[in-house]
Amino acid sequence: MDRDNGPHARVPEQRAPRQRSAYGVDLRFSVLGPVRAWRDGEALSSGSPQQRALLAALLLRGGRTATAAELIDAIWGDEPPSQALATIRTYASRLRKVLDPQTLVSDAGGYAIRAGQDAVDVHVVRDLAAEAEKARAGGDRFQARDLLNKALGLWDGEALASVPGPYAENQRTRLEEWRLQLTESRLDLDLEVGCHAEAVSELTALTAAHPLRERLRELLMIALYRSGRQAEALAVYADTRRLLADELGVDPRPELAQLQQRILRADEELARPADEPAPAPAPVRPAQLPATVPDFTGRASFVRELGARLATAEGSVMAVSALAGIGGVGKTTLAVHVAHQARQHFPDGQLYVDLQGAGARAAEPETVLGAFLRALGTADSAIPDSLDERAALYRSTLDGRRILVLLDNAHDAAQVRPLLPGTAGCAALITSRVRMVDLAGSHLVDLDVMSPEEALQLFTRIAGEERVSAEREAALDVVAACGFLPLAIRIAASRLSARRTWTVSVLAAKLADGRRRLDELQAGDLAVKATFELGYGQLEPAQARAFRLLGLADGPDISLTAAAALLDLEAHAAEDLLEALVDTSLLESAAPGRYRYHDLVRLYARACAERDEEPAERESALSRLLDFYLATAAGVYALERPGDRTVAHLEPTGYKGLTFTRHEHALDWLYSEANSLLACAQQSTAAGTIRRSVDLLLACKDLAESGANSRQFESVATVLRDAAAVAGDPRSEARARTTLAQVHSTAGRFDQADEEARKAMWLAPSTDDVWTHCNAPNEVGIIAGYRNRLDEAEALLQQTIAAFRADANQPGEASALCNLSRVHLAIGHTTSAVELASEGVALYNRMGLTLRLANGRYALGLALARAGRQEEAQDRLSEALSVFRDSRQRLWEGMTLFRLAEVHLDAGRSAQAAGLAEQALAVLLHVGGEWRRANVLTVLGKALQRIGQADRAKVCWQDALSVFDQLKSPEAEAVSRLLHPASASRKS
Repeated sequence: MDRDNGPHARVPEQRAPRQRSAYGVDLRFSVLGPVRAWRDGEALSSGSPQQRALLAALLLRGGRTATAAELIDAIWGDEPPSQALATIRTYASRLRKVLDPQTLVSDAGGYAIRAGQDAVDVHVVRDLAAEAEKARAGGDRFQARDLLNKALGLWDGEALASVPGPYAENQRTRLEEWRLQLTESRLDLDLEVGCHAEAVSELTALTAAHPLRERLRELLMIALYRSGRQAEALAVYADTRRLLADELGVDPRPELAQLQQRILRADEELARPADEPAPAPAPVRPAQLPATVPDFTGRASFVRELGARLATAEGSVMAVSALAGIGGVGKTTLAVHVAHQARQHFPDGQLYVDLQGAGARAAEPETVLGAFLRALGTADSAIPDSLDERAALYRSTLDGRRILVLLDNAHDAAQVRPLLPGTAGCAALITSRVRMVDLAGSHLVDLDVMSPEEALQLFTRIAGEERVSAEREAALDVVAACGFLPLAIRIAASRLSARRTWTVSVLAAKLADGRRRLDELQAGDLAVKATFELGYGQLEPAQARAFRLLGLADGPDISLTAAAALLDLEAHAAEDLLEALVDTSLLESAAPGRYRYHDLVRLYARACAERDEEPAERESALSRLLDFYLATAAGVYALERPGDRTVAHLEPTGYKGLTFTRHEHALDWLYSEANSLLACAQQSTAAGTIRRSVDLLLACKDLAESGANSRQFESVATVLRDAAAVAGDPRSEARARTTLAQVHSTAGRFDQADEEARKAMWLAPSTDDVWTHCNAPNEVGIIAGYRNRLDEAEALLQQTIAAFRADANQPGEASALCNLSRVHLAIGHTTSAVELASEGVALYNRMGLTLRLANGRYALGLALARAGRQEEAQDRLSEALSVFRDSRQRLWEGMTLFRLAEVHLDAGRSAQAAGLAEQALAVLLHVGGEWRRANVLTVLGKALQRIGQADRAKVCWQDALSVFDQLKSPEAEAVSRLLHPASASRKS
């Protein structure tokens, strides 16, 4: 086996079915990279470079025969050896032995490879590209993008790598151009589907590699513009115009110049606004239907969906659609509106009945059938007495007619079944608070609340354009307080309309008080609370208890396992109750295994709990929920950081949590529960729960560093800090302040971080809390290092190392060693910095850690880079990057990309450095703070300047300087010298 085909060579992805030779083996070939062959996944020897050139020439002919003369010309061109023909035959014979005689065949004095199209990677790419083009033409841009990504993923470096000969050289050029065209098409799709921020990094690297390719520059300008970086987009044009003039003596093509003008004008079309839905057709006059409301608003997608279903009644199948949703969501309003619009499809009439399904006494089907039969012209004397006979006569009367039946406010499917028409040409439209999953053949529609835009439009139509326009923000507060529920919005707007002395702000203030909100939402005979009471009154006792207690939790939703803990039930029993509440539309199924209340329903459920549950039971329910979150989060923390003693210092819990064996499942739980568990911590500030709430923050610190939940995490930490201070609990206050210091430091707010960490250190002596004694000085030391107070930083981190060692906390000790390594780097002690980081990495390795080992490798990478060991630094940082990505540590992923950019820049690989810096900017968009972003922009500017994009480099430095000046950071001076090198030279 030759060196080009080692045992670990990548086998390109294959598209089924596999190509098998006549001997029943699976043969695969690759030319989009080194020329290679595989049999049943095992790499085969492809011989000398000239032999690989022969194989490549045959593979690229797609099964067509190549004559000996053509092959000689392909391999040697105008200077073939004297024994060229014999050499060709020798190469062919060797390849035939490696492959098999039925694959490489002799034909008409030449040779051909008989292999299926999916056996050669270049043909697979061609098919994928064709499928992508079809998908794009059909409007499926996401599918087209995925197909192109698969196609581009089949390249493994330079095509025909190390293959000699003029034919290979020509094909290399052709394949590289094809690759660029596919890349441009995929990037174009990236921009169409909104991935502009992610595209900037790749486009930056590509424009550096292909500076004269104007299409790439055009795509980069669009991506930057859509990412809010207008100045950089214009700078790209300036760089391009100067480069083309210098290199080719030409101006940019007209499309590029037109794009520059559109950016200068801030052309809104570049933002690609979503297509507005087509206006709903005007309602038509009904027969027996109730009048539609004159201010019907929104619901365009549901109107189209239901209208299309009703239109099918003209065919061969009776159409039945059942709308379900909570009281007040607008089911009847929508159904009546749709029925009016569908009148043209039912020229023989429309029937309507309110089935009173939400009340104490639902309408009897026999009574309804009698009324329907009379409306259809049946004499009273002809109407039979029994339900079955009336239903049979009803269906017979409808036969051959086209009638629409609107069954409003149904109790359940049993009430509805006798009322359904039985023939084609008719249709039934049903509304109910219950999802009629047992109504065979029905089209189920779950109606949700309005969008904010629809809600504001409805409010405006009722309250008046003039009043709402003058106080738009207050109006948005009103519809939000109404939970975007149509009934609540209608009541609020009607109250405002009837009180000419009120302003919208007055109404918003009244609705701001959650405890009074339901009482405020009453007007005449309309009341939101009364609507909810109808549903609540029909619940069984266990369902009613679940409804009340679930309303106590503050989170936006709740998982099944968390709900089971709150209710003190097994998961299967809790699920039965929750699904029953979903069926009654008092609870929503947010996703499989997750549930949520509408905001106003939650207020009602909480009011019921305060009225019907003892205070001790309410407190116990929330305490169980807090225990569940803390126990599970502690397990996740221990799984991610084995050996870390933090878990040993947490408050004990009285309710067990979930356990995980795989870290990706643990992280899935943590991030899916983030909003709910943080809300639980924030509402648990009483003396009996404050310690567990603070410890919950310690256990889920990953949420602060990921960026996705950092703001909410900070808000909760602030609330708990203040609550602990009021409660006189120095242990909890010190822990909360240390945690808050970590949050501020992550966001680059070092002054605030320093203040919180120092106060935690001040509180530490008044507690026996080992955790605070270890972590508070660690935070102060880290911040002192950032602020160049290096002697203080070194002393504090030495103190921290001693504290972690006393607690037998080896991961903590390793972390502090790595932090101390960075301080030594800043002092200039490079050798000891490498030694300290290596000591930390060795500790992590001995414990078999993963995430914390990545932190160690990050620190070691920095030290190695400063020591001039660039390749080792790149290896360590790359290893850390992979772990940070797998662990969803967005802050550290972004910072590692930044450090890799620095390493590549120092090594003279400026294009790669620019690409990595762009990736770092994209990752750090919502985490890390402005100070870190400015540092990345500084490095990006240096890389851009070196690849000839000077104008864009200046924009990056100007942005960085603005941040550093605002923060009064010492880095401002260095960036200023980059922007004004001439004045810096004069000063020196």
